Amino acid sequence: MSTKDLKALERHFFEEWNKGKAAAMAVIDETCANNIVWHSTGEDIRGLKDFKKSMGEFYDAFPDNHFAIDDIFTEGDKVAVRYTITGTHKGKYLGIPPTNKKVKLWVIEIDRIVGGKFVEDWIRSDTLSMMQQLGLAPTPAKK
Repeated sequence: MSTKDLKALERHFFEEWNKGKAAAMAVIDETCANNIVWHSTGEDIRGLKDFKKSMGEFYDAFPDNHFAIDDIFTEGDKVAVRYTITGTHKGKYLGIPPTNKKVKLWVIEIDRIVGGKFVEDWIRSDTLSMMQQLGLAPTPAKK
């Protein structure tokens, strides 16, 4: 795929994700390989079924989530994207009951794409800030 096509696939994923859970699940089916591997905090998620389950749980926890791409770069078969997620914690997430608090966090993701499908993703996000915004971790005192 060309650089332009890789970026277009990445943008398409986020555009659909921002339309609601049904669109998010449909774009996962459309753009992710059956053997996708998702590297994030905790254990790797392997396979489309488990990836969809995890993404569905995130969507249930933050139903009004919105993804805004801040930067996007390509190199070979990989796309690196830095984006901002905003949303309201309305459902259980990682065992945490809903707080109804709004969060905003940054994420850096590297996706490997083969044959027009996401096959492997590496994700790092500002989870400490998210936990602080949810009231689950202390925030530094301002001087």
